[in-house]
Amino acid sequence: MKTRCFDHIDLRVNDLQVADRFYSQVLPAIGFTEKSTGDWISFEAEGEGKPEFFGFTADPEHRPNGTRISFWADTRAEVNRVAEIVKKAGGRVLEGPELCADYSANYYAFFFEDPEGNKLEICCRLPASE
Repeated sequence: MKTRCFDHIDLRVNDLQVADRFYSQVLPAIGFTEKSTGDWISFEAEGEGKPEFFGFTADPEHRPNGTRISFWADTRAEVNRVAEIVKKAGGRVLEGPELCADYSANYYAFFFEDPEGNKLEICCRLPASE
């Protein structure tokens, strides 16, 4: 059986410096804590072996579209905490944080865009903790 379901995300951005300022604040709050720089900027998740990573590089032709990347949160409080970090980092709030009962009974999420218009989300599918 697989121990993980994805290896990495490669995102394209128009302005590497703008993306770096934003993601340097947001990704560590989600668990991507080890930063590497070069032509690509990447943040690796904590873990043994070769961990998952979120990377981005400049592409002046990149145009955001309807694709959305969603991150897992263990609690609704974590969704709320990351939402505040995204707002302070200059992300654009699309929706939430809120319960999205149309998705499923416990789907609690925050939908946002990075400064370039790439769509992201952080969600918790677990019941609210007492």
